[in-house]
Amino acid sequence: MTTLTTPLKRQVLNDKLQQQTVDLLQKSLVNLVDLALLLKQAHWNVIGKNFRSIHLQLDEIIATVRDGSDEIAERIAALGLPADGRSGTVAADSDLSDYPRDFQQVADTISLVADALKTTIDGLRHAIDKLGDIDPVSEDLCIAIAGPLEKHLWMVQAQES
Repeated sequence: MTTLTTPLKRQVLNDKLQQQTVDLLQKSLVNLVDLALLLKQAHWNVIGKNFRSIHLQLDEIIATVRDGSDEIAERIAALGLPADGRSGTVAADSDLSDYPRDFQQVADTISLVADALKTTIDGLRHAIDKLGDIDPVSEDLCIAIAGPLEKHLWMVQAQES
């Protein structure tokens, strides 16, 4: 199999800025892919009072997260490098804590999901801070992804007692 490092003849960033940008985006991609998996685990295994509302809310958040990961992966490819969302890469490089395997009560699910959202948002905000100086288009993309995630975090946290 032939692998092309940069298949684009007309790069929008020089090699140094391209690599710095992709490294920041790749970290956010890994966290977003892991977050989607974590949220699905939570969705399948939440139990207790108000189960249905959190069960449905998790699906809404998952859709937002998957859209964001797709946007970041496509931005990486548009910059001329391959995105890496493979399971081994996600397992090795994610900043998110492992989610419990067992059933979780609604209150515990809310807390665990809020923590995972906050970690992912922190990573996006770190990328936003760094990208402003090297690639404003990627910075704008991360801002557009972080905004809805911050809204989801607010809505999840509002359920904590």
